[in-house]
Amino acid sequence: MSGASSNTSGASTGGNAYRRWGGVVMGIPKKCWCGDETVPLMSKSDKNPYRRYYRCATAARKKLENDNHIFKWIDEALINEVETLEFKTPRLEQELREIQTKVDKELCDKVQALLAEGKGNMKRMMIVGIVGCVGVLGIMELCIRKW
Repeated sequence: MSGASSNTSGASTGGNAYRRWGGVVMGIPKKCWCGDETVPLMSKSDKNPYRRYYRCATAARKKLENDNHIFKWIDEALINEVETLEFKTPRLEQELREIQTKVDKELCDKVQALLAEGKGNMKRMMIVGIVGCVGVLGIMELCIRKW
């Protein structure tokens, strides 16, 4: 099939690439139901001259026509991709906001815990410092009394 005209490339699929079991392939088809990759080709039919399409590599290599292997116009596949992204974008933005809120809360909780720990450590150090100063003053007073 490699760029050659076929009955399939001359007909419109209405935006859908069909698989053997009749399922619709949305977006850019990557693999055919047979397991082979898809390849981009160009129609040379009178009805769709120079229109690009995806075709199962096996069907293209064997120059199959009117078969169940993947065929999809590239422009229609790209429109499907954009529509899918338009549908997914608000949902992904919501998930991102939820994750951001969760991260913000966790970060705030950790900062508060660290501040509380630091505050506790500071109090202990101040007590140790005060006790140390009192001890030093006491020793100095004893030394002064001895002299």
